[in-house]
Amino acid sequence: MTRPRALLSWSSGKDAAWALHALRASDEVDVVGLLTTTNEAFGRVAMHGLREGLLEAQAEAAGLPLWKVPLPWPCSNEAYEARMVEACARAVAQGIGAMAFGDLFLEDVRDYRLQKLAGSGLTPLFPIWNADTASLARDMVAAGLKATLVCVDPRLLEASFAGRDFDAALLAALPPGVDPCGERGEFHTFAWDGPMFRHPVPIRRGEVVERDGFVYADLVSA
Repeated sequence: MTRPRALLSWSSGKDAAWALHALRASDEVDVVGLLTTTNEAFGRVAMHGLREGLLEAQAEAAGLPLWKVPLPWPCSNEAYEARMVEACARAVAQGIGAMAFGDLFLEDVRDYRLQKLAGSGLTPLFPIWNADTASLARDMVAAGLKATLVCVDPRLLEASFAGRDFDAALLAALPPGVDPCGERGEFHTFAWDGPMFRHPVPIRRGEVVERDGFVYADLVSA
């Protein structure tokens, strides 16, 4: 039987990368692309502030085409939703029947996705939903997933964590109350190696800057 074709909502971070790994392991759907929102004014991933060149290198390492959804800056929620509707319609027109997400436990985020995909022709999938984040973080590290913290919310986590690798040492250093996977927005990552990639994405760390209340570690191609 032919497997349903799916897009994966791709933030460039470790949770999305692990969701890709889980989807491929289950073999229940055929992941045919990575869908990412980008900031068209700055040429960066909308959520993580990552350079588009690294995003493209990451998609190539994953062996999947990249579906970019360019967003204006600033971007209203109405503009975001309109462009996502267009992307979903394009996917359905190409015979894609599902959209997968790397969400872990935020019910309001999951409910929003369910609401917006209702009637779109795309079935929402949550391959790592409700995973215990402490165990999941350790499993990621043990499996060889390598990622770097590219964005930190200094209200929730010290700014000095920006630019650190997501590894066992970092997990041990996280203060109590900080989710090990950063699911509450404490930090965002860029995944650059692991079992979901054909080869590592070579990076080097640039400057650390504060912008719009967040601390970003700028990564560049090595």
